[in-house]
Amino acid sequence: MSAFNRRDFLKTLSHGVTAAGVGALAGFSVNCTRKEQQAADKNCAGCPHDCQNAQWTGFRYAMCNESLQEKSWEQQCEIFGKAGYTGVEIAAFTLVENGVSEISAQKRKDMVAAMKNNGLECAGLHWLLAPPPKGLHFTTPDKSVRDKTIAYLNELIDFCGDLGGTVMVFGSPKQRNALDISVDEAKKYFAEGLAAVADHAQERKVKILLETLDSSQTDVVNTMAEALEIIEKINHPAIQTMFDFHNTADEKESFVELLKKYHKNIYHVHVQEMDGQYLGTGDGAIKFVDAFQFLKNIKYCGWVSLEVFDFSPGGEKIAVESFKVLKRIEEKLS
Repeated sequence: MSAFNRRDFLKTLSHGVTAAGVGALAGFSVNCTRKEQQAADKNCAGCPHDCQNAQWTGFRYAMCNESLQEKSWEQQCEIFGKAGYTGVEIAAFTLVENGVSEISAQKRKDMVAAMKNNGLECAGLHWLLAPPPKGLHFTTPDKSVRDKTIAYLNELIDFCGDLGGTVMVFGSPKQRNALDISVDEAKKYFAEGLAAVADHAQERKVKILLETLDSSQTDVVNTMAEALEIIEKINHPAIQTMFDFHNTADEKESFVELLKKYHKNIYHVHVQEMDGQYLGTGDGAIKFVDAFQFLKNIKYCGWVSLEVFDFSPGGEKIAVESFKVLKRIEEKLS
């Protein structure tokens, strides 16, 4: 078992979602109509990325690196590349003792070289504020802590930019929970903090993506609607959102309905079985087909990144078996 099992981490947070509720949501899907598909095939206007005039060449698959954190960076890249992925999504805490400032410019170049040697590129970062470093919190009423956290987020932006990453997924439930303040106050601090780094992110060609997390993980931003409210308040192109199948437990709409409604702000996709395990252990190969069909119809050209929470099967098995399922889903698409 990995020293850091995200599923165990999430279980330590407040009240969970029932399996029945998750299963019911996962099973509710809407087929894209033939007319919608034909309209999407004419252009790439549905995809938010800067690819409107490019020919869509298929999904780009990445994998998050936590399940392989006990291996060297070079070994991680080799496993990802051999499994078939073309991108790697990085949780910075797996690489450092105190913070990303300890990763030198030369080491960052070496990391890029290791990715290229294995046919990979950096998709971006996630788990942005998970320790180390300790003591970070983005929505605390303590301004000194918020300032320290914002400063570290700026360091992460540079780290991401140096590696060639284009997105940073802001999940970090423990570092955004409301602490002795109302949720509305926490959202206000959240928006202020994101706005404070937006210009720097844009300079480094990085987008900060506000990740919706269900109420079993955090009390701040549990639905796509709440995420969009903050994004529209900030009104900056560098602050957007993403879609994670697992994090839809508090939503009332299906995967496809959510993608239809919010796809213009979705710059990244996380995928895993609904219980957080690797693809192939559940029925994701069936339940996710309509969502993938919609993404194909709009010629979505961002990353589809595998993020699992149970590392116990071992990172290599997780990588290989999940990639097989992703390709099986593709085979079912028109």
